[in-house]
Amino acid sequence: MKKFLMLFVIVGLFISYLSAADVDKITLKTIDGKTLHIEGTSDGLKVDEYKGKVLFLEFWGTRCPPCRMSIPHYIDLMKKYKDKLAMVAVEVQATPKDRLKKFVEAHKINYDVVAHSDAGGFVDYISKRAQWRGAIPFLLIFDKDGRVVTMQAGMLREAALEGIIKTLSADKSKK
Repeated sequence: MKKFLMLFVIVGLFISYLSAADVDKITLKTIDGKTLHIEGTSDGLKVDEYKGKVLFLEFWGTRCPPCRMSIPHYIDLMKKYKDKLAMVAVEVQATPKDRLKKFVEAHKINYDVVAHSDAGGFVDYISKRAQWRGAIPFLLIFDKDGRVVTMQAGMLREAALEGIIKTLSADKSKK
């Protein structure tokens, strides 16, 4: 119950901060050359390329054990929910891009990865908006409309992530 209350307070603070924030537009390039067009909104982020999908945005590092342990879960979830889920992993330990590309290939990562060197001011932008202090992994989850629904420092179990995906991607018109 305490964890739920704390999460509720943190999300509330993030949403109230977002409400006061100016709308910002950011462009990111993934390590495979894909361009992502991101717009900061009053209650989250909209990414043109992932419109209508649940979005996981994770800040991670190649030398972070919990980050590395999460990779197989994300790969499985991307395979299972490819039509409902998008993921962007922003590497924040400044791994050189050539080594990061080799890491992604070796681990068969099937989601978008952005190198720290290509993240520009995006990391600072999220740090300020989410009051993130740099602990990794740090996951933000957005619903199909780009509204932030949760933030999590530390690793989440695959079952918990799957439950979130199912809830957020449910077709509300069928209810």
